[in-house]
Amino acid sequence: MSTEHYERLRVERPDLFVNQSGGIEILSDPEAVTEAGGVLYSDRYLTLLRDPVRFPDGSTGSYIRSVSATPAPGCAVLPLLDGGVVLIEHFRHATRSWHWEVPRGFGTPGLSAEENAAKELEEEIGAQVLEVVPLGTLHPDSGTTADRVSLFAARIAGTGALEDGEAIRTCVTVPFEEAEAMVGDGRITDGFTIAVLMRARLAGLTA
Repeated sequence: MSTEHYERLRVERPDLFVNQSGGIEILSDPEAVTEAGGVLYSDRYLTLLRDPVRFPDGSTGSYIRSVSATPAPGCAVLPLLDGGVVLIEHFRHATRSWHWEVPRGFGTPGLSAEENAAKELEEEIGAQVLEVVPLGTLHPDSGTTADRVSLFAARIAGTGALEDGEAIRTCVTVPFEEAEAMVGDGRITDGFTIAVLMRARLAGLTA
């Protein structure tokens, strides 16, 4: 990749290059960018950067991170149905495993976070959304990615066809307490799902 892509990203998304006092400073010198690597890889889902940096002790080096392809935040949505919560069984390529999760997806340019949440529910579980409840944001891995994800609960009228093209094989509705038990005994290990369940409990949506 080229340093031109890195500089274009700096102009288009300045929030990704903010320097704060006492933190790790991103350097802007073109030679430093070239030496560090700049944009290492980019596709329609993510961009991989190696930034030239100065650490708080004055030493210089590089730091790798990923950023989403769009500034629109992704979402994770806890569907609420018949007094319980809806979980999907989703195969994840990265872990080569099946996971119990809530629906989630990348950000969609042109849609609000709430509209994006409703879109994901319709696509993944064929749900008709009655109400979307914001539950804040989440940084899924502040050590390696700049991304933030909007968390929601959503009251739905029911479920329909599953998006089997993304390897979703099962959709179940369980009591909230059972979902928490699945976290406790290790059946749920997905961080987004654990976070949105906790946020829903703190918001009083467990009844």
